[in-house]
Amino acid sequence: MAHQTVSRPGLPADPRADAAAPDPSCPVEIALDALRGRWTTLVIRELLRGDRSFTGLRDALPALSDKVLADRLAHLVRAGVADRHREPGVPPRTRYSLTDRGRRLGPVLQALWDWGAAAP
Repeated sequence: MAHQTVSRPGLPADPRADAAAPDPSCPVEIALDALRGRWTTLVIRELLRGDRSFTGLRDALPALSDKVLADRLAHLVRAGVADRHREPGVPPRTRYSLTDRGRRLGPVLQALWDWGAAAP
């Protein structure tokens, strides 16, 4: 799908691409919203490596505060990118994993990395 600000031959035609103003139904806007917030891409990166507990994520990203990590995880769950699994026990444990939708962000993050790495 073409982003609403992109108009090049060869890109798929989509009526949302002709928007005159930002539109939350634009697929690129949806993707950018899922990735919004500092640290979000790093949390996704860790989850691409496998399911993690809150503590496992905190250990992997020691400069990230617990409050921000909790906020990013809640956002990713709401966006359908991650699942939260509560495991019984004392104390109960919570694990996070990527949904199929979340795993599809792997190539997106790789493309962003490649684009950024090629910056002048």
